Amino acid sequence: MLHVNDMTFRLGGRVLFDKATLHLPKGKKMGLVGRNGTGKTTLFRMILGDLHTDAGAVRVRPTARIGTVAQEAPSGPTSLIDTVLAADTERAQLLAEAETATDPGRIADIHNRLADIDAQTAPARAARILAGLGFDEEAQARPCSEFSGGWRMRVALAATLFARPDFLLLDEPTNHLDLEAALWLEGYLASWPGTLLVISHDRTLLNTVVDEIAHLSEQKLTRYAGNYDRFERTRRERQAQQAKLQAKQLSEQRRIQAFVDRFKAKASKASQAQSRLKMLARMEPIASVIDEKTTTFNFPDPDPLSPPLIALDEVSVGYGDNPVLKNLDLRIDMDDRIGLVGANGNGKSTLIKMLVDRLKPMAGKVVKSSKLKVGYFAQHQQEELNLNESPFQHMARALPMATETKVRSHLGRFGFSGDLADSKVEVLSGGEKSRLLFALMSIEAPHILFLDEPTNHLDVDAREALVQALNEYDGAIVLVTHDAHLIDLVCDRLWLVADGGCSNYDGDLESYTALLLEQRRAARRDAQADKARDGTPPAVDKKEARRERARRREETAALRKSVAVAEKKMEKLAEEIAALESKLADPDVYNGPTAKLMDLQVAHKKAKDILEETEQSWLSAQEAIDAALDEAS
Repeated sequence: MLHVNDMTFRLGGRVLFDKATLHLPKGKKMGLVGRNGTGKTTLFRMILGDLHTDAGAVRVRPTARIGTVAQEAPSGPTSLIDTVLAADTERAQLLAEAETATDPGRIADIHNRLADIDAQTAPARAARILAGLGFDEEAQARPCSEFSGGWRMRVALAATLFARPDFLLLDEPTNHLDLEAALWLEGYLASWPGTLLVISHDRTLLNTVVDEIAHLSEQKLTRYAGNYDRFERTRRERQAQQAKLQAKQLSEQRRIQAFVDRFKAKASKASQAQSRLKMLARMEPIASVIDEKTTTFNFPDPDPLSPPLIALDEVSVGYGDNPVLKNLDLRIDMDDRIGLVGANGNGKSTLIKMLVDRLKPMAGKVVKSSKLKVGYFAQHQQEELNLNESPFQHMARALPMATETKVRSHLGRFGFSGDLADSKVEVLSGGEKSRLLFALMSIEAPHILFLDEPTNHLDVDAREALVQALNEYDGAIVLVTHDAHLIDLVCDRLWLVADGGCSNYDGDLESYTALLLEQRRAARRDAQADKARDGTPPAVDKKEARRERARRREETAALRKSVAVAEKKMEKLAEEIAALESKLADPDVYNGPTAKLMDLQVAHKKAKDILEETEQSWLSAQEAIDAALDEAS
């Protein structure tokens, strides 16, 4: 489906890709990962044809329909359901033509094609996707213009999924979602029948959905089999092996050089010294393991306070005369790690705004410790940063009585040192702006951190650094996030915000996920029962489609078997090569019998040659399968 061949690309004089190569077979799901700013979104733009390579090529199967979420959210008076339905342009065109066509043959062709593409079930499919992304039946009938930008981006995502492209490109698809919608999207993408390439820093999504990882680092694309956890494990093993091989090579180089230095002046040893010099020249250096820059978070620990920090008694809160949450009886202590769960719109952000004094309660009593200090993080706060000022200027204004040393010391806790602390905010990445917000919110060593979607602009490594910092922090944490991995590792209890209230949820995230799935299954059963009572005709018969799929599977059975055999063989060869390299990394091997060393080296080369041949056979078979399926369609 996608071939990136020796591709080089420069942006503003900076090399983003240097002879990068990648292959994504049809039907595979791949996650594209790498540090922020390495060029992941740039690769998407090259796939879409918006940018062109400086050298090499980025090729997509010519007949493939590519789908991606539009950068501009839909707006205007069109309802959500109609906006999504319009994304299937073929269906929309056929329906329009059916209204005006007069030729009987053409009319028959139109209706046959509408049946082929399941046009009859399209409204139900569109409604299911919108419901999964958080829009109930009433919301689906409302115009796009009534919704905020984040909600309209969900509509754009729904439209892309509904169009069912052959090749789906998604760039951080969970960023505008709540936890509930993110969990639905994971399940939807896991069963997606087409080819998927997704940029994501959401570890849960990368573990649930994809079966391959492409890692963009040092201007190269490296492909790994398996999900994100397996990628990390494999990468660590490769780095450790590479470090051992480099250490072994350096030791051997020093030994040979010592021999040369000792005997090069002796006539009897001159030829041997010369031979070893040539040996040194022929040695290809093993690249050093590159430790990428580590993201830093370090929240200052607060002074202890007597419990409770905050207590709510029969509190109601909302906007104007309309309460969103009622009868809240809640308490937060210093050792609390609380995750707020519940669909967007149920009042999670409203609750946090009241707890940080951005909203006044409408009724009830709120008791807070007189010495309480609160830190509040929300993504919209990035808009409040002055683009023409540096992080140092922001922090100096927030700490007017502090010395320059103290200001820079606090910025250093969050990775702002040297030139970065004095750079203008306008040149900072989204993740760097988030780190600046973390630094600003923690200047007074708050007793509670209220975090509303803190990971949206952070890459995977930065998220792991945030997890570690939060677990080392001594104060309380109240967290709203779609990142299930963050909740799992940081929170020890959940508050469920639903039905106009907030209460302690007696269970963990896994049981809450199971509850959501059961609720969705029950909703589908109820909907089917309602249709049956209304006499709604059943969906189009799918027997013929199933027979066609069975025929295609039979035609490609031999090829698919060869692919499976090759994949098993490649995995076995990879293990064999790793074992041989481990033995070759042992310095004792070089002090032992020469024959044993030579046998290991020969076996290593032979295994690598066989692996290369097997990979080529696998690629040829996979491409043959793709071609057969394209012809059948």
